[in-house]
Amino acid sequence: MAYYLGIDTSCYTTSCAIVDEDGRLVQEVRKLLEVPVGKRGLQQSQMVFQHTRALSTLLESLQLDQPIAAIGVSGFPRREENSYMPAFLVGLNVAKSLGHCMQIPVHVFSHQENHIWAALREIGEVPDGPFLSLHLSGGTTEFVICERIKGSGFQTTLVGTSDDIAAGQLVDRLGVLMGLPFPAGPTMEKLARKTKYQTDSVLPIAVQGATISFGGPYSAGQRWWESLEHPHIDWTNPSALQDEVEAQTLAASVFHCIGDSLEKALTYILKHHSLTTLVTAGGVMANTYLQKRLVHWGHHHNLDVLCVSPKYSADNASGNAYGAMIIEGDS
Repeated sequence: MAYYLGIDTSCYTTSCAIVDEDGRLVQEVRKLLEVPVGKRGLQQSQMVFQHTRALSTLLESLQLDQPIAAIGVSGFPRREENSYMPAFLVGLNVAKSLGHCMQIPVHVFSHQENHIWAALREIGEVPDGPFLSLHLSGGTTEFVICERIKGSGFQTTLVGTSDDIAAGQLVDRLGVLMGLPFPAGPTMEKLARKTKYQTDSVLPIAVQGATISFGGPYSAGQRWWESLEHPHIDWTNPSALQDEVEAQTLAASVFHCIGDSLEKALTYILKHHSLTTLVTAGGVMANTYLQKRLVHWGHHHNLDVLCVSPKYSADNASGNAYGAMIIEGDS
């Protein structure tokens, strides 16, 4: 039995995973980076420091009595020219060192490809022809047409994006404004569920073609929240999630805004490209409301929307391990 190691040092998660030659996940470990209370993120130097401390510990925690056949690792955010982020160098350098010492292949993917591979592993198949991928996270809002390249990753064509902040930044910035812990997505989703999403949105949408702006909705949400009489809430109080109606409204509005924006961009994309499959990934797409909404929308627009479990929609290294396994199978 052959085994494949995946490593990913993304903006806010250090992760390792092992899959077998059938693509089954054997082991995986991950550690969230620590963000100080009230902060909206980390500087790259801080990410590098935390990844460096965490990665060796995570690798040492993996238990396997069989040798690794190949390694997959995220080396940069996306395949476009000048795509670079220091955080990924931690995982890349460790993977190259391991590959050299173990005399095994190292396959370098983009972080975006890692998400695609992770989704396809859980879905259980790699499409033969072109498909649309949506990567929705703290740093990325991108619709990408993907086509598998034998012996490599994917040929990608960007067909939709945000022109200012990403969807995850809309979630995190308004969440931190309300006093939620960073990253704010999980707590924001709990708040929104209290309304069953049955509330009028207090946020506008701004979409031109397949280009989305989340900066305007953020500014509108900031003004709305700061106009309230109690903008600072003690979230250590268990009753806060239940009692703070305004916070519930804003949380639901954030996901309404993202959902409306995605559907409008998708409508434009499908008018210009003949695609029948959408694969979603990224931390924001771990939100169950957005998943159900896009699946429902796709059902009425001849689009098969494939979503994965929240655990593997969020940052993890299983995609890199799976990608390495697929590529080794090509040879």
